[in-house]
Amino acid sequence: MIRKFGRVFFFVDLLVIIFCIVSSNYLWLLNTQIAFFSTVVITIGSFLGYKKNIEKRVKTSSEEALLSDDRDAIDEIDDPHDLYSEIKQVEEKELSVEEIKQILKEEKANVKKNSIKNTFFSASGFASVYRIIGYVSLVFGFFALKNNDLFDPYSYLAGLFITTFCVLTSLVVYRKD
Repeated sequence: MIRKFGRVFFFVDLLVIIFCIVSSNYLWLLNTQIAFFSTVVITIGSFLGYKKNIEKRVKTSSEEALLSDDRDAIDEIDDPHDLYSEIKQVEEKELSVEEIKQILKEEKANVKKNSIKNTFFSASGFASVYRIIGYVSLVFGFFALKNNDLFDPYSYLAGLFITTFCVLTSLVVYRKD
């Protein structure tokens, strides 16, 4: 998937480079390329981080499902989606106010525990090394351009927009895959 996006990134960036060179606007070229490469690193870092996060969750959820499942191999073959298992009836009873409060406390504790667990599981997605390097290069590139009086906000924003345009173009071009 990254290779498909990479082809579109390369093609669109090549068009921008050719346009800047033909128009002899090297300030635009410098600004767009610094912004473009920073956002590409951020985008790829985000993709790889979240991909790793999803693969980890799929692996742990499938292990949990295997451990908690009481069905044997024949049941899996006959009914792979567990469509014909018996539904267990839950007996209904009147709950007192104290019992309801206790149930609510337990559920709130479970939600809090799950949200903390979810934060730790998703930390690899939003704290990817590639993504952090991309943000550092984006900020460093901005300050380097600004301190050397080479910063042009329109071309810098155009460089930031190139990545967004490339992702949307890739989704349209490769939507059949």
